[in-house]
Amino acid sequence: MSADAATPGTPAPPRPMMVLIAGPYRSGTGDDPALMAANLERLEEAAWPVFAAGHVPVIGERVALPVLRSAGSTVFDPLAEQVLYPTAERLLQHCDAVLRLPGASRGADQDVAIVRERGLPVYHHVDELPVRGSTMAG
Repeated sequence: MSADAATPGTPAPPRPMMVLIAGPYRSGTGDDPALMAANLERLEEAAWPVFAAGHVPVIGERVALPVLRSAGSTVFDPLAEQVLYPTAERLLQHCDAVLRLPGASRGADQDVAIVRERGLPVYHHVDELPVRGSTMAG
């Protein structure tokens, strides 16, 4: 367990946490769309366990990519730098924690730095998240 994460026996928060799932998206892909899609799929695979623990999973790319498309742009255009990281930064103003998945990623490392500055927890495995009662209860 990471030094940032909750210790075993830590009480669950009184309300669901909004948890940003951070990990590689474009990093290490050489801009290969298939590898980027595989990275996005890995981010999405963490969503159910976060939800099942009673929290709200958020993936920054799933918010930023439609913004880029609606601007007529893609992740390969210069505009992406002005959308991807700022979207995550804006989302983190509403998040209660980050789940940092393995793999080199400048953006995910920035997400971790932002939440640490705010004194919020960084989890490195879904099993570290505090569980809030029934997985289907609101």
